Amino acid sequence: MSGNWIEVCAADAIDEEDVMRFDHGGKTFAIYRSPEDDYFATDGLCTHEQVHLADGLVMDNIIECPKHNGRFDYRTGEAKGAPVCINLKTYPVKVENGTVFIAL
Repeated sequence: MSGNWIEVCAADAIDEEDVMRFDHGGKTFAIYRSPEDDYFATDGLCTHEQVHLADGLVMDNIIECPKHNGRFDYRTGEAKGAPVCINLKTYPVKVENGTVFIAL
């Protein structure tokens, strides 16, 4: 990790237990807000079909891909069963003064 912190959005721009798409440098990320008000970031495309995860369903710390219902734990990036078998890359997140940042 380079420690290059990139500003994403205002913390309140992401609803509780939801996901937001963020594009930067030709890459797509998914930013999540947990029920506990923690923030997480992963690659934004499903490792199975390259579909945007921000279009998926978030529930109980899981993001479900909208195409084939592949599931990932957004806190760890862990693939949670077929059809996905490759984990998502995760990124450090911090919130300062009401703004969400991710480290690339």
